[in-house]
This record gives sequence, C-alpha cells and structure tokens, in this order.
Amino acid sequence: MQFITTWVEHYGYIVLFISLMLELLALPLPGDFIMGYAGVLAFQGKLNWILCIGVAALGSCIGMTISYWIGYKLAPLFYKHGHRIHMGPDRLEKMSRWFNNFGNKLLVIVCFIPGVRHFTGYFSGITHISFRKYALYAYIGAFLWTGTFISLGKLFGPQWEQFHSSIKKYFLIGSIIVIIILALFYLFRYYKLQIKEYIISFLGRGVKRFHSLRRLRLLIIGAMILFIGFIFLIGSLTENYLNNEFKQFDTIVMTLISLIFGERFKHVMNQFILLTSVKVLTVLIVLTFLWILIKGRERFIEVSFLIIVVIGGEIYEECIRRLFHYLHPVHRALTKSILYPFPSEQMLTAFILYGFSAFLLVRHAKSAWLHTFAFIAFLIILLLIGLSRIYFKIQYPSDVVAGYAFGGVWLSLNILVMELFRFSHRLKKVKAIL
Repeated sequence: MQFITTWVEHYGYIVLFISLMLELLALPLPGDFIMGYAGVLAFQGKLNWILCIGVAALGSCIGMTISYWIGYKLAPLFYKHGHRIHMGPDRLEKMSRWFNNFGNKLLVIVCFIPGVRHFTGYFSGITHISFRKYALYAYIGAFLWTGTFISLGKLFGPQWEQFHSSIKKYFLIGSIIVIIILALFYLFRYYKLQIKEYIISFLGRGVKRFHSLRRLRLLIIGAMILFIGFIFLIGSLTENYLNNEFKQFDTIVMTLISLIFGERFKHVMNQFILLTSVKVLTVLIVLTFLWILIKGRERFIEVSFLIIVVIGGEIYEECIRRLFHYLHPVHRALTKSILYPFPSEQMLTAFILYGFSAFLLVRHAKSAWLHTFAFIAFLIILLLIGLSRIYFKIQYPSDVVAGYAFGGVWLSLNILVMELFRFSHRLKKVKAIL
C-alpha cells in the first residue's frame, strides 16, 4: 500500500484513471483504497475533489466499455463451446433475456461489490444485452461508486485508513441487501399472478371466488413477510450487541455525521428532535383516530388496534429495553440519564406510531400520489429523527438502528393481526350473504 500511495501522491490523476480502468478490466487492483486515498489528498488540498471524481468515473466507464466489447466479441466462442462449462446457447439466451428484463438496473450498485464488478462488463457483452441499456446503468453506477469513495476519503481525511476496511464491509452488506430487495420487487412484479395463486392457496381455496378479498390477502402476506424479516434482523442485531461488535460501526457513523453536519445544523436538528415529543405524538394519535372515524370501514377493529399499538407499544418498548439492560453487563449510555440505550426508545416509538398512521393513510386513501407521499414522508421522518439523536450524541447509531428493527416487529405484527381480523370479519359476511 505504501508503494501505491506514493504513486498516487506523485501522479494522482493519471494513476486514478489507469487503475480504475484496469480494475474494471478484471485486474486485481485496490480501486476502493486508491479512490479513498485520492479523497484524502483532496482533503489536504493536493488534488481537486471534483476533478478526482470525474477522472475516476471516466476511467471506470472506459474499463466497463472495453470489457463489454471484449465479451461481445467472445460471445460466438461461448455459443460454440460453452456447453462444456454449462454455458450453452440455450442458457446464454435465457440469461440475456433475464438480464434485459431484470438485471440491468443492478449495474447501478454492482460496482460496490468486489469480485462482481470486475466481470460484469464481460458477462453483459457475452449475453449480448443492449449496449445502450448497459451503458446507461453502468455509467451511473460508476459515478456513484467513484463519487462515494472519493468523497468519503475527503470527509474522513487522515482517518480514512482507519475506517477503510469497515466502510467497504458495510457497503458490501448494503449492496447485497439492496439486490435482495430489488430481486423480490421484480419477482412480485413479473410473477404476481403466480404469487396471488399461492396466497389464495395459503389462505384457503374456498375464498378464491371473492374478488373483494384479494387486496386484503396481499396485505396479510406482505405484513407476514415484513414481520419475519424484522425478526431475522433483530436476531442479528441482538447477537452483535451481546458480543460488543457495534463499536466500529458506531464510531464510523458518528464520525461521518459530525464531519458532514457542523454547528450550523444545531437549530435544524433541534426541530427534528421535537418529532418524538409527547405533544407531537399525541397530535399524531388524535389525527389517526379522526382518520379512522372518517375513512375507516371496520372502525371498531382499527380503533382497537390503535389503542393496542399505543399502549401495548409502550409496555413492549419498556420490557425490551429492560431485558437488554439486564442481559448485558456494559451499559453504553452516552449520558447518565439514559439507563437502557438499546434499542432507542424514541426510534422504536416513532417507528410504531408514524408507521401505523402511514399505513392507515395508505390503506384508506384512493389517490396514488398520496400513497407515495405517505411512504416517502414516513422514511424521511424516521431518518431525520435518528439523525438528530446521533448528531447530539444522545444515542449510538446501533441503538437507533435497533429501535427501527424492534419497532418494525411490533408494527408489522399488529398490522398482520389486524388484517387477519378484518379478513375473518369480511369472510363471515360474505358467507352469511351466500
């Protein structure tokens, strides 16, 4: 690494351009490290930050383009002899169709995955996917990749080498999660008829003829998937917490937030803190109650679950935090006033209340734009609340993430049970009519 840093210091832009181009041609070069170090030099004023990103992205795009056309020219060889390595014409055609329909958008994030980005261009060329599509998504991904690592190097400055390996690990985990989410989305989008048939089979073939229950069945299966997903997430978070494995993650995130948001953001962050105040949450609960009375179809069920979500959520939150307080001998509170920091009480409560309100808003609103607005607003509110608590060092990032996860479990469980009650209620009505 000393040899590489010396070359970057002396021939910064040239090394950046050539190394990124060669890495995307599948040469084993440490592109992430070189970009991060270039960012450190930009922090020191030795290189220009914007120019570094432009040069690195250009080198990446050229490397991706060359590898695509090499793969494209090698395609006849694979079509002729590929059956020997289980890559015959039929399989290549299937892979090409799948990639054109589903996989091309993954090119935006594939650069963040070591080992995969090196061969993506060759694979895309061999399978003869449209170069126009390939270039669009691959070039966007190249700019995101280079811009992210060079910017992080500039932000962290001399601390970059200390956090370099951990940042790569978190980006890899994040990229894999995004790929899984996109894969599930496209599976549902293109195989929704088969999924609906499975849901019908799962909930009972006897309800297949009742068209009015289709949406309800989808809600139930969706809530069930979310509940299971959150259960797996809290299992992983609990293991890491009990093994004291959050220290590095907390240090990186808190350092990054302190570097991005300075003193000038203090007033703004104070406003975000208020989003979890008793007054704001009380207003939210009242508005949700009024929305149920105005728009709700099974008002008794929804009001009952609003009460369960609020009161039960408080009991659930207190029990969970006390449990972790006794399980772990090291209490990591940043201030003496916080006895049980994991998971974050405020994030858990915010996730439950804002999430339940957003769900009921989407559940009864007919406007598509309102659905989108509610979902985006929910995500932004949670992000801002968590950001403000980390900014003021009230809680650790791991406490905030755990608050999201444990809140998600309670929210998805209540939505699942509520929709099952609703399903049973409507099914009884339909049977009574018949």
